[in-house]
Amino acid sequence: MYKGIIFDFNGTLFFDSEKHLEAWREFSKRLRPYPFTDEEMRDYMFGRTNEDIIAYLIGKRPSPEMVEKLGKEKEAVYREMCRQDYKNTVLAPGAVDFLNYLKENNIPRTIATMSEKDNVDFYIEEFQLEKWFDIDKIVYADGTIPGKPAPDIYIKAAKKLELSPQDCIVVEDAVSGIESARAANIGKIIAMASMESTELYKNIPAVSQIIKSFDEIDRNIFEVPSTSIY
Repeated sequence: MYKGIIFDFNGTLFFDSEKHLEAWREFSKRLRPYPFTDEEMRDYMFGRTNEDIIAYLIGKRPSPEMVEKLGKEKEAVYREMCRQDYKNTVLAPGAVDFLNYLKENNIPRTIATMSEKDNVDFYIEEFQLEKWFDIDKIVYADGTIPGKPAPDIYIKAAKKLELSPQDCIVVEDAVSGIESARAANIGKIIAMASMESTELYKNIPAVSQIIKSFDEIDRNIFEVPSTSIY
């Protein structure tokens, strides 16, 4: 039984990986002569900070000014892609029903994302996240948290829920994010195969379950607080 759940956002609650891929492919060509490969995307982009991604592309730590400038340019392009593709700018399959269940049963929950504040604000508005989440408990890349696979973001998210990491479930799509959750001693890690093949996650021992929809998560694994309406 688990007491709370922490969601990664990009590629997990929102299947936006292709949009990020397209935006970063374009930016990678600006910083070096060729675009990101698929393997590079998986290993060096997903779950990482903009600073980490830019550092990988140019082969050295970028200046704060470079990170801010390039990061904002890329994220603005990404958000415009989302706005233009409004039919697909929706929460992941089964997410609304699952989030409603968590809310109705008062199960602690939050989001831990390496997205920066401009994107997080966009998600809050676009998806009306305040219906399900305490906005103050969302953990995001604020310049103080190392990028995944460092465990810091999930340790901080568990603290926001006033739970030990072992009492939490994490839902992730990125390999670096799964390693982050494992290093944080998260009790159960569920992989969301939003873009990658399920075969990728079968080779990761830390993954307990692989899903393509939130309908696949067994709701009986939660310890429902006595304050639940049920």
